[in-house]
Amino acid sequence: MRYKYITIEGNIGSGKTSLAKMIAKDYNARLILERFEDNSFLPKFYNDPEKYAFPLEMSFLADRFQQLKNEINMQDLFQSFTVADYFIDKSLIFARKTLQNDEFVLYSKLFEIIISSLPKPDLIIFLYATTDQLKRNILSRGRPYEKNIENSYLEKIQAGYFDYFRINVKSAILVVDTHEMDFVLNKNDYYKITSLLENVYKKGIHRITFN
Repeated sequence: MRYKYITIEGNIGSGKTSLAKMIAKDYNARLILERFEDNSFLPKFYNDPEKYAFPLEMSFLADRFQQLKNEINMQDLFQSFTVADYFIDKSLIFARKTLQNDEFVLYSKLFEIIISSLPKPDLIIFLYATTDQLKRNILSRGRPYEKNIENSYLEKIQAGYFDYFRINVKSAILVVDTHEMDFVLNKNDYYKITSLLENVYKKGIHRITFN
C-alpha cells in the first residue's frame, strides 16, 4: 500500500469501522477508530436533537481533533500507513445538517481554525448504502440510542456527504456502492475493494465509483 493516510467514510451503519479494521489487519496499518461511544451527548441528541445538536457537534469536533492531532503524526517503523474510520471534515457535514444557521456560522469558523493544522487524507473510501440497508445494520448492532434514528435523518446526512464530495478537490475519493455487497462475510467483495486502491494510486484517478 503506497498511501500514508486513508480514511473510510459513509453514513451511520455503512460499515466504516469494519472495513477499517480489515484493512489495518491485512496491510499492517496503524488503526484510528472514532471514540463516539464515549460521547455523553449522543444519546441525548437522538432524544432531543434541537436542544443537544450544538454541544454534540462541538464535543465531537474537539475529540476528533485531539485524537487525530495525537495519532496521525506519530511515527511507527513497523506499520506502513494509517487508516481511520472517519475524517475530520465529517464534523462539518453533520453540523451543516443538524445546527441552526447562526450556530453553524459560528461552528464553521471554529472548524476552519481547528483543522488547519491537520493533514488531509491521501484517499477517502466512501461506502454508499441505501437507507434500508443502513437501518438494518443499525438495528443489528443493537445500540439502544440508535434504534429510533429516522430515515429522513439518514437521507439528510447522505445528501450532506454528496454535497461535500462535489466541492472537495483535495483528496482522492473512491465511492463503493455496497448495497449488493457484503465485504465483511464475503472475501471476494472485500478483495474487490482493496484491489482498487492500488489502481486509484497508479492511474492518478481523483475520484472513481465502483458498483
